[in-house]
Amino acid sequence: MENQQDKGFFGQPKGLSTLFFTEMWERFSYYGMRALLLYYMYDAVSNGGLGLPRTTALAIMSIYGSLVFMSSIVGGWISDRLLGAKRTVFFGGVFIMFGHIVLATPFGVGALFISMALIIMGTALLKPNVSGMVGHLYSKTDLRRDAGFSIFYMGVNLGALLAPLIVGTLGQEYNYHLGFSLAAFGMFFGLLQYIIQGRKTLDGVGTKAPNPLTPEERKGFIRNFVIAIVVIIAIFGGAQLTGHLSIDFFVNSISVLGIVLPIFYFVKMLTSKDVSAEEKPRVLAYIPLFLAAIIFWSLQEQGSSILALFASERTQSTLFGVTIQASWFQSLNPIFIFVLTPVFVTLWTKLGQKQPSTVVKFALGLLFAGLSYLLLMLPGLLYGTAGKVSPMWLVGSFFIIVIAELCLSPVGLSVTTKLAPRAFESQTIAIWFLADASSQAINAQIARFYTPATESAYFGIIGVVAIVGGILLFTIKEPIKKLMGSIH
Repeated sequence: MENQQDKGFFGQPKGLSTLFFTEMWERFSYYGMRALLLYYMYDAVSNGGLGLPRTTALAIMSIYGSLVFMSSIVGGWISDRLLGAKRTVFFGGVFIMFGHIVLATPFGVGALFISMALIIMGTALLKPNVSGMVGHLYSKTDLRRDAGFSIFYMGVNLGALLAPLIVGTLGQEYNYHLGFSLAAFGMFFGLLQYIIQGRKTLDGVGTKAPNPLTPEERKGFIRNFVIAIVVIIAIFGGAQLTGHLSIDFFVNSISVLGIVLPIFYFVKMLTSKDVSAEEKPRVLAYIPLFLAAIIFWSLQEQGSSILALFASERTQSTLFGVTIQASWFQSLNPIFIFVLTPVFVTLWTKLGQKQPSTVVKFALGLLFAGLSYLLLMLPGLLYGTAGKVSPMWLVGSFFIIVIAELCLSPVGLSVTTKLAPRAFESQTIAIWFLADASSQAINAQIARFYTPATESAYFGIIGVVAIVGGILLFTIKEPIKKLMGSIH
């Protein structure tokens, strides 16, 4: 479509408006559901919850997040090789909507897992491809491209900001299923708008698969798909027959996958004949940054699990005389992103050539993330863990971790694409998402150590790990720069 004359949406192509609102509604449904999900899982059955043990509920939250990010690899592949982005995004929205509808039914744990499977599949199809379609709206030389992506990401944060306040309030004050049904309506509106408005504004955008499967590849794909299904059935069927099939078995299996997948990808790149001698040092340079990203996302992603539990159990429910729902804390991250993004954009622009290198920005990201957890260590040390503390502790922690996120997250994807070997270009974005998937696979294992008795130690140890990681990264910045070669 790449029409530089089309300026119908704040000086941007009209198609951006369609994708902005599609993504806004998708994020509204996803973050609305996430704001309630932990409470729904561990709340007593008499209160409308599922009555699961807390440690199990925390582990499920992490595994769910891990699978959402892992599956984006599959969504990108389906768009590139089979359906094209436009149809892939549509089917993704349909799966997500039905996932929320299932969650809105009162059919217990069975409905929870069916709903999760549908939302994971749907997010895999929609999330990576809707961003790709934004890129298709502009030619390579169109100077509006960066601004277009900035506007698009405001849509992401707008959905994430509104959802906990609206869906969270309905779910916690009235009924969990009512909250989940509102998330379903959100995705329905997004789909409706995508279909009706998209007919005009997205004409010719992402309609064809850019690299369709050849007949030979199709046969290979079907064979590999069947093998994968057989392996999955063998693992879980074997566990069922031997009496080991449980939620813990499932959580542990996904945790292992979250660690094995990135190792597989890096070994594949470093041993591939398609990766040149000049490119291999860049892959090695990327590994410490990838490990730093895992540590950072491990802390950041606990916002919807451990910190959500802290909000519910350990935080006073009023601030300046206003009653606060525990789910509202999930809106702090997008609020602070809105507030601080212009500050960081101005700061990096003013500094120009003097701004910190990518490696130093990553180190700063780990440092601030660690500090946000050390702050949460203090209430337990100062006042004990029996009573409730001021919400400002949690507000402060969220504020500091957003500073960390703005140091690390925007430059992470950029450096991923710069250091990627040519033969693995399209898979590198998926590798960046794998850092988040791996972090949540780790969280599923460490969440069980969080109890009232260990609260301060839990936050303290994780905070120190992040700070030590940041210091280590800073000390090896010169060798990493050397491996990067001409890439800065």
